[in-house]
Amino acid sequence: MRDAAPTTIYLKDYTPFGYLVDSVHLTFDLADHATRVTSRIAFRPNLDATERTFFLHGEDLALISASINGAEVTPDVTDKGLTVDVPDEPFIWEAEVEIDPGNNTALEGLYMSNGMYCTQCEAEGFRKITYYPDRPDVMSTFTVRINGDLPVLLSNGNPSGKGEGWAEWTDPWPKPAYLFALVAGDLIAHPGQFTTKSGRDVELNLWVRPGDEGKCAFGMEALKKSMKWDEDVYGREYDLDVFNIVAVDDFNMGAMENKGLNIFNSSAVLASPETSTDANFERIEAIIAHEYFHNWTGNRITCRDWFQLCLKEGLTVFRDAQFTSDMRSAPVKRIHDAIDLRARQFPEDNGPLSHPVRPESFQEINNFYTATVYEKGAEVIGMLKRLVGDDAYAKALDLYFERHDGQACTIEDWIKVFEDTTGRDLTQFQSWYSQSGTPRVTVSENWADGIYTLTLNQRTEPTPGQNEKQPQVIPVAVGLLGANGDEVRQTEVLELTEAEQSFQFTGLAAKPTPSILRDFSAPVILEHDVSNAERAFLLAHDTDPFNRWQAGRSLAQDTLLRMILDDAAPDADYLDGLLAVLRDVDLDPAYRALMLGLPTQSELAASLFERGHTPDPMMIWTAIETLRQATAQHVQDLLPRLHSEALVDGPYAPDAAQSGKRALGSAALALTTRLDGGAMAAEAYGNADNMTLQLTALSCLLRARKGEAELAAFYRQWQHDRLVMDKWFGLQVAMAGPEATPGVAQSLTQHADFNWKNPNRFRAVVGALAMNHAGFHQPDGAGYALLADWLIRLDPVNPQTTARMCSAFQTWKRYDADRQELMRAQLSRVAETPNLSRDTSEMVSRILGA
Repeated sequence: MRDAAPTTIYLKDYTPFGYLVDSVHLTFDLADHATRVTSRIAFRPNLDATERTFFLHGEDLALISASINGAEVTPDVTDKGLTVDVPDEPFIWEAEVEIDPGNNTALEGLYMSNGMYCTQCEAEGFRKITYYPDRPDVMSTFTVRINGDLPVLLSNGNPSGKGEGWAEWTDPWPKPAYLFALVAGDLIAHPGQFTTKSGRDVELNLWVRPGDEGKCAFGMEALKKSMKWDEDVYGREYDLDVFNIVAVDDFNMGAMENKGLNIFNSSAVLASPETSTDANFERIEAIIAHEYFHNWTGNRITCRDWFQLCLKEGLTVFRDAQFTSDMRSAPVKRIHDAIDLRARQFPEDNGPLSHPVRPESFQEINNFYTATVYEKGAEVIGMLKRLVGDDAYAKALDLYFERHDGQACTIEDWIKVFEDTTGRDLTQFQSWYSQSGTPRVTVSENWADGIYTLTLNQRTEPTPGQNEKQPQVIPVAVGLLGANGDEVRQTEVLELTEAEQSFQFTGLAAKPTPSILRDFSAPVILEHDVSNAERAFLLAHDTDPFNRWQAGRSLAQDTLLRMILDDAAPDADYLDGLLAVLRDVDLDPAYRALMLGLPTQSELAASLFERGHTPDPMMIWTAIETLRQATAQHVQDLLPRLHSEALVDGPYAPDAAQSGKRALGSAALALTTRLDGGAMAAEAYGNADNMTLQLTALSCLLRARKGEAELAAFYRQWQHDRLVMDKWFGLQVAMAGPEATPGVAQSLTQHADFNWKNPNRFRAVVGALAMNHAGFHQPDGAGYALLADWLIRLDPVNPQTTARMCSAFQTWKRYDADRQELMRAQLSRVAETPNLSRDTSEMVSRILGA
């Protein structure tokens, strides 16, 4: 391995940098393999620092010259940075370095994508551009001059000058280096304009490669909606004269919130009805909002150190979820968020990669851009808002912006504004940031003498590095239903703060049916011994949309587990309840489509494991297929009506109303395909006039083991559209039968259009393999071996993407001894690879150490 003993960094060891930065001037002379970067930086001693070693980060840099106050110096240079003696007073540091963006395949720092120069500096990419204190608590204004022969030259802030072959940008707002951005290329602008509530005009541009101009309109409108929403809901105005977005094909993440110059993975911003699905449109809308909202929650107020990453990401994920709820359906959004959290974060929180929302230590910070930091971090914000109330939350946020604008902050700073606003002691609540693991809340009931008592117990299982767990503050939203389905007690939030607490409800004429954890009020696992008859009652009557959906989900899970363990038939209560929901035309079509969803194969594997059973992936897959077939037969008389309800009048629009109808129609088509062998799907494919309908029909055909002609036609139609081709690749792996999955993925990696160095294309195939549960876990280990092969190949090229893909192995100890040994062997093979990156080495060692 590259690092026999990699360095571990601890939160407790934080100390401020010994110097403050007053201004940064950068000059870039662009060349594909020999870009020169000249820096002129004004430093002064930090009087609050206890240690003043002048160390500047720098990696993969060729130092040409360095000077202090105009006098040449010879720093001590290592592969991590440089040190040099400096005056004990303000001074000017100047340096010139040379870098090679053309060979930067890691996509960190300054690199090239299809002839375009672009940057990615979060978390620690700026140190690959020039020598600098590359840490988030060092903030400064930046002035950037770019010299190059490309027509478009962009950086942060406002344009401050330009001429033939050069452009200058000045960002007046102090920022850390991770928010630096530069783009240079042959680009076309899709322009827009926004007037802030104070009357200031802002120039908007969405920059794309020639040929992508027709995919910009939706992204521009989403940006305007985001700007308006942030003014209306949070009182936050935009603070520069221009806001630029650039679409980049080669990008490790979804997007980056660089001040005034957001850089987006092209899949997260480019959209048209012909090439993008409804889900793509919704994702794009949310990501654009997320990155824009960072302007205040991340940029104007940033994090003191990378341990505080959840401060900006958790809050901003929560804000973008609020935005999507307002733009679309709040219940549907909440259900989707819960599905995602349970699928991605719960396994992380209960496995070898478990860590607190604010980690205590790390070796490679890139490995902590996780569902725990982002999604669980957002759930913590949601709980806090639920506990203090909407008004207090708004006042606390106003105080947060007023008190900490221009600062690099901590979780303690965040909690303090709520304590100061509400007068509450939030010490115990703050443990959500420091304690890892998913709490389990067990429910017991008692009815006696007209008093209904709910007793709640909480426990959290040990996680790596944390064996002893303390009770947390858990808001449990509860409503009570009478025998006729009416609410006899509206939703109220019970604050569970102890290991066990009882809550009494009086004034009731009869024992009620409880609806517990309404709106998924906390990211916990609810353990409640409920009969299927009670679940069916909640499915029919619960007034809380989330818990009504949850009742159906629990019924589905129960019947699937009994089918797996006892060879039982599909449960009639579940099928009848589902039919009743589908018949209810007063329900949102998108909500009814969600009700047809089943627990994932991974969810069922986790449930079996928790119950003391060894999950068999093929048995799980068979049970799901059997239940889907039974569902199709049970609701077949209703399907023609569902298809009729899904019809959309007028031209395509990616709004909530039309998207909901198409979601219901897609679910109905999937069921119909199980009955007619794909006849309707083939017709739907031929008639499709948008990507949602086309891809739905093709997926139905592939699932039915048909559609070869349509698959070939799809390729011919879209082979020149890189984003649609990602769909073509991914769909084949996702829809393959379990036994065929590794072979299909292997074959696709040999396809002429498989560019494995492009993160989107790599994830489309190798990521889809890892997501196909039964296919990945084939008993011969072919899926494991194929993934390991590609991790080993990709690691020296792109460590970030490689390390994140390792998480496919994180649940390896759930399975039988043979599969465990096969996975352990592949993990060991990866771990023993010479010169393995620090990113991948840390991930594999944590997984193997389970």
